[in-house]
Amino acid sequence: MVEHSKFRDPELARRIAEKLHTIAPESGIVKICHVCGTHEWTITHFGLRSLLPQNIEVIAGPGCPVCVTPASEIDEAVQIALKGVTVTCFGDVLRVPGSEKSLLDAKAEGADVRVVYSVADAIKMAEKEPRKDFAFFAIGFETTAPSTAVEVLKKPPKNISFLVSHRLIPPAMELLTRIEDLRINGFIAPGHVSTIIGLKAYEIFPKLYHMPTVVAGFEPLDVLFAVYMILKQIKNGEARLENEYARAVSWDGNVKAQELMRQTFDISDGEWRGLGKLPLSAFKLKKEYIKYDAREKFGIKIKHGKDLPPGCQCHLVMIGKIKPTECPLFMKVCTPQKPIGACMVGIEGTCRIWAKTINIPV
Repeated sequence: MVEHSKFRDPELARRIAEKLHTIAPESGIVKICHVCGTHEWTITHFGLRSLLPQNIEVIAGPGCPVCVTPASEIDEAVQIALKGVTVTCFGDVLRVPGSEKSLLDAKAEGADVRVVYSVADAIKMAEKEPRKDFAFFAIGFETTAPSTAVEVLKKPPKNISFLVSHRLIPPAMELLTRIEDLRINGFIAPGHVSTIIGLKAYEIFPKLYHMPTVVAGFEPLDVLFAVYMILKQIKNGEARLENEYARAVSWDGNVKAQELMRQTFDISDGEWRGLGKLPLSAFKLKKEYIKYDAREKFGIKIKHGKDLPPGCQCHLVMIGKIKPTECPLFMKVCTPQKPIGACMVGIEGTCRIWAKTINIPV
């Protein structure tokens, strides 16, 4: 077991910070983007931005799976629930806004919506109540998709189906490279996802986009060293793929998990909240498992949803164009107690992390 204290040593952090100031360019802004809610929590909670040179920015990309789930798919879950199907989901999905209602609103209207800690919990509920229809709202990136795949391949009870809303990280990173006025200079790739898809999944970024890319762990020293590795590449005029998180991430990743996903899902274009449709960025159940597809089973068809409530700037926060404090709703009418935007709902949402960590007068 890795001792977390080794990766939280203040003296080592100070020494890395000194090296960052030595290696950073003397002029111009260097913008490094991470794509992980846990990375944002570490950076914000430990005040890592205060250790960086003034011209080095670390911005948060669309790394919160709940935040990027489009309103149209929340609408699908709400419709299924209001049809009398028991919808099971993770806790932070409950309050995510759909076009008009959240699952919590549907529950208040009498729908049977239950919080589970895993897809296996949903299966057990369905087994215990065979006369009821259940649906599991399968949200998450490549990290959680294998657990959904496992249960589908086991051929679960006929009274459970899956509303699949899994998204893939590399296509979202590609989107960020194409936003001209964002001008990203390097990527910190997410550790959790990388344990599944491996280092090789990011080859495209240094090769095609000439983007320094480093997979990093989640401790403060992990993040600081990843920033150092990117700055070193920039100083040397290089664009390479490096693995700071070698203690958990391999080149090939979890090959068995990848095979489970290949057996269960096809890859399709997918809607992302506030970002639009991204090519080949979502999973959908293969035709042979269509009987477990909640959309088909209950005839739910929603083409368009309203992703952004009036005034909400979640779409700009999710690509790092603005800080949460630059959204006019942040900690005024949009708070963790009464969230308006998805970024304030998800526990990995940048707005929620900032609201919970930074003391800002209300």
